[in-house]
This record gives sequence, structure tokens and C-alpha cells, in this order.
Amino acid sequence: MIENQKIRPAQVIGPLGEPLTLDTLPPPATTRWVVRRKAEVVAAVNGGLLTVDEVCERYRLTLEEFAGWQRAVDRSGMPGLRVTRIQHYKSLYERQQKY
Repeated sequence: MIENQKIRPAQVIGPLGEPLTLDTLPPPATTRWVVRRKAEVVAAVNGGLLTVDEVCERYRLTLEEFAGWQRAVDRSGMPGLRVTRIQHYKSLYERQQKY
């Protein structure tokens, strides 16, 4: 293993531009996942604060569920995480891929 893979940042920049640390992430017992909380968890993984496995264990998520959040952020940003808009953004993305 490469040594620098063990080094983690103390904080990363969150989806709203604020610093995120392990203490400022949503609590492990979170059950209500609003857009901001999902985006913070995705930002923590993307920034190296936590690994995907750690997030899935900490928040009791499946790998598929977290991967869906990541895809939504990559494709549509924070609005893509809204449960009420998932179908809209999915069809929009599929149409964009055709052209």
C-alpha cells in the first residue's frame, strides 16, 4: 500500500462551500436524508474524509444507495438528490446521452 493513502484530510469543502469535518457530518443515527445531508456525505467521500465502505457502515447504507447519490451529484448536482425529482433528472440525463 502506498503510504500517502493512509493520510486523510482534517476537513474537506462541503457542497455549500463550508468546511466539513468528521464532527460536522450528519450523525450516524441519521434516518431523514435531506439533499444537504446526502451531498455532505458524498463530498466527504470525494474529498477523502471517509471511504465508501466507512460511509456505508456508519450510515447503514447499501453500496447501491450511496452510488446512486454519487451519480445524482455527478449528473445534476445537489438538485439531482431530491427524491421528488429523481425521475425528471434521470430522463433528462438519458436524453442528453442520446445526442
